Amino acid sequence: MESLLRKSIIIFDGECNLCNGVVGWLMKFANDDLFEFIPFQSPKGQQLLKSFDYPTEQLETVILIDENGSHTHSDGFLKIVAKIPKWKRVAALLVFVPRIIRDAIYTLASRNRVKWFGQSKSCTINFR
Repeated sequence: MESLLRKSIIIFDGECNLCNGVVGWLMKFANDDLFEFIPFQSPKGQQLLKSFDYPTEQLETVILIDENGSHTHSDGFLKIVAKIPKWKRVAALLVFVPRIIRDAIYTLASRNRVKWFGQSKSCTINFR
């Protein structure tokens, strides 16, 4: 499946305000042909989660699917940021932070994202 991708796929929680904010930020800085954004709650999101053996009930991490497979947690997020030319250097520097520290911060934010940022009843991103 990976070799057939025209764009890297980002699966995110379409009802999470933090996730929607990050997707909005990515849409601002990334070229239109770089990413396809898919809420995990959508039929396509559910199909992709099943095909990559991820749980379908809730999403604990953003998932990047690209030509090299699927990537999650801080590695996935840094790979996403690294694909944006303007932010590539930032991602390259953050890779030097040990993964155990990056993932601990990522997991803390992931577990508290709804409490800290709120939740919508539906995806708030207006896709082009």
